[in-house]
Amino acid sequence: MNTSHSVDVLVVGGGATGAAAAYDLARRGMRPLLVEQLDLSTGTSGRYHGLLHSGGRYAVRDLETAAECIVENQVLRRIAPFAIEDTGGLFIATPDDPADFPERWLAGCRTAGIPTESITAAQARTQEPALTPRITAAYRVPDGSCDSFDLIHAFVEATRALGGDALIYHRVRDLIREGDAVVGAHLEDTRTGERRTVSAACVLNAAGPWAGVVAGLAGLDVGIKFDRGAMIAMNTRWVNTIVNRLRPADDGDILVPVGTVCVLGTTSVHTDHPDDYRIEAWEVSKILSEADVVVPGIRHGRALRAWAGVRPLYEPPEAGHDDAEGREVKRTFSVIDHAQRDGVRGLVTVVGGKLTTCRLMAEQAVDVVAAQLGNEARCTTAGDPLPGPHAPRYHQLGGRLHKLEHGELPGELICECEMVTRAQLEAAIDAYGDQPVALDDLRRDLRLGMGPCQAGFCSYRAAGILQQKKGHTGPDTVEAFGAFVDERFRGVRPLLWGHQLRQMYLDELIYRRTLGLDQLAEQPTEEPAHA
Repeated sequence: MNTSHSVDVLVVGGGATGAAAAYDLARRGMRPLLVEQLDLSTGTSGRYHGLLHSGGRYAVRDLETAAECIVENQVLRRIAPFAIEDTGGLFIATPDDPADFPERWLAGCRTAGIPTESITAAQARTQEPALTPRITAAYRVPDGSCDSFDLIHAFVEATRALGGDALIYHRVRDLIREGDAVVGAHLEDTRTGERRTVSAACVLNAAGPWAGVVAGLAGLDVGIKFDRGAMIAMNTRWVNTIVNRLRPADDGDILVPVGTVCVLGTTSVHTDHPDDYRIEAWEVSKILSEADVVVPGIRHGRALRAWAGVRPLYEPPEAGHDDAEGREVKRTFSVIDHAQRDGVRGLVTVVGGKLTTCRLMAEQAVDVVAAQLGNEARCTTAGDPLPGPHAPRYHQLGGRLHKLEHGELPGELICECEMVTRAQLEAAIDAYGDQPVALDDLRRDLRLGMGPCQAGFCSYRAAGILQQKKGHTGPDTVEAFGAFVDERFRGVRPLLWGHQLRQMYLDELIYRRTLGLDQLAEQPTEEPAHA
């Protein structure tokens, strides 16, 4: 079956920039349709360390990015407070770090407009007692942590409220090109195989690491450099402030408290693939050993999960940095007007940047789209708060525990680690309406299975509830269940020692030996008999 309809702008990519762009387009009176090949925030935006940048990490060698970050840091705090925790940030120097770096860093911060406050080592350790006593310099900066899942969903919900729409699990198969213009795309529902043709006055390519692939569908070249970074989540918040190493950016020099965990990161490895999520043994060792310099003993703590994301790095050819890789490539972004660069109207690409700068990236990309379409409305996304709860909703166990104990989270517990109740799970499933929903989608919505047992005890409970709500039976349900369990195991495998190794053996006993999940996935499941 092939359906068709038309919109003003087709936005490709359901990460932070694509979602912010759809929202911006809708506010300017255009009809956007956002399409994402998987679920929202499953790419780079959902595979980052959770840092809302002050810009301090780029103050020495990338002043443009540093200045963009501090401005957008304040904007996101204003328009999306429900997705941000104001942890504050610390930059800490040790005797192992270059002695001249703090002076250069302070000069860069002043130029970029990043507020800094010098504090003593004693003050730093009073604020964060787990820090090393070997502190030679310490500064406070306005870093924060950001829940990208909540932020992106808020952009999409606001877009829909303004008349736009979003399709998840829809892949762009082809861009429709007529002469020197892109006029739409052929989409495929990756779950059902249904085909859809979308006519659009303009296509905004915000596909992150896949932006080069999307541009290639129109016969155009966007030379993206892929940079893979690994991260590790520890099972508790070793610090409540974001801690940065005060030295040139390197592997394992940041600790980010996010929700219930502390994320350690990150590495920088060149790769040739946009979906290279490998984690190598040396990366785990390097991240833990470098974090241990700042927080002694953390390497012996319980590491819950490791994951990787791919940074889409881009510098225009005219920059003359064709041989640069990894941290040599600046983290700023580019908006490519293919009408000017390639003589092809109806296609605009935005690539690079940081999650912190997603709104600014969207604004500048939509400016180009609007110019092509003759829309003179100005961007207003920096001023008005996004629709959302008035109180912050970033996830902390203490908040859920309080609600649970006072009857505000009714129903039985399904995920004890993250305190997800049956009522919450059912409400999240209902929010998808008639659309299919996967357990991994519910994980992003509720943090289902993200605690110490890594879904060891909640997967089969949640799968049963999902089957009851959706009425699904048969091999597809079992395969989806198995895929979720396998994905949880994949993030644990690089960390199999100590408590996590014992947990893995228990989980394996539950799913492979007791439930026989491997065998179930290989055999057709009989439909239930009807009376």
